[in-house]
Amino acid sequence: MAADIAEQPAGYDRLLSAEHAGAIARVAAVIAERRPRHVVFTARGTSDHAALYAAYLTEIRLGLPAGLASPSTITVFGARPDLSDALVVGVSQSGGSPDLTEVLRVARASGALTLAVTNNPDSPLVRTAELSVDIAAGHERAVAATKTYTAELLALLMLVEGVRAGDGELPAEERSALAHLPELAERTLSDATPAQLAPRYRFAGQLVTTGRGYAYPTAREAALKLMETSYLPALAFSGADLLHGPLAMTDPDVPVLAVVGSGPGGQSMREVLPRLGERRADVVVVGSAEVEATARMAVPEVDERYAPLLDILPLQRLALALALARGEDPDAPRGLKKVTTTM
Repeated sequence: MAADIAEQPAGYDRLLSAEHAGAIARVAAVIAERRPRHVVFTARGTSDHAALYAAYLTEIRLGLPAGLASPSTITVFGARPDLSDALVVGVSQSGGSPDLTEVLRVARASGALTLAVTNNPDSPLVRTAELSVDIAAGHERAVAATKTYTAELLALLMLVEGVRAGDGELPAEERSALAHLPELAERTLSDATPAQLAPRYRFAGQLVTTGRGYAYPTAREAALKLMETSYLPALAFSGADLLHGPLAMTDPDVPVLAVVGSGPGGQSMREVLPRLGERRADVVVVGSAEVEATARMAVPEVDERYAPLLDILPLQRLALALALARGEDPDAPRGLKKVTTTM
């Protein structure tokens, strides 16, 4: 897991290379030409969080309604929704889950434009879809996904921005900004704070993660990583939902990881943090915002769209360090395997 985490800056650099950026641009150009009226994402596990990030991007940057499909409506209940005006995107590290493949098969049969975003270009998902994007993350050693998650995020970001441009090509200003990501990721990973914080939460019984907007998928992915590697019950809420009831469960014995950036999503979290303070919650802030908290894992300030590519890095390292502090093996979580088959 440590090796996979460390490879992420190189993964960003690889996806931004002319070869892979060009391939994503060609797919984005086809989508822009087809002009879908709405976008449906289908995914499981970690990839579901990448898909949620892409749904935010799609609605904010493209102005198209976007949502996450429930594969069971098709695979278990036999539904056949009319997706003729949609772009349907399957996001999967392995591309091997039968339910996601079936969603794309049914969608394509109904006239949808279908796209597979995966780390396996020879997978059933790719063979089923009309279009595909290779996230080019390379072999991932640990069961808990890290570098494939961030590669999905970056590939989906490049895809959406390419569609927005109209011809698939990222604008020069966008390319210039993204070119700094590998160095910023290296800098973020060099911070020792996650490993220093891990012993503090060694005996935690449960934990809450929270964020709004682009940060909400990060909060969900952080919770999943903690549950996978440390077997620590972790509940993820949007900052807004946290105030609608779950706030009551927070207290000094329930640590809160709050993802707070400097953009609109982060600004909206500033009404959440004082409420957590009233509960005397132990709050660790992750992100670029400088706000009062128990502790902070600082991340370089970037455009809010890019922040999830950096914010998740210290959280991955915290999950790794916490698993080791609790005497667990984060490379081989009990009961899990790399490819999960669901129908």
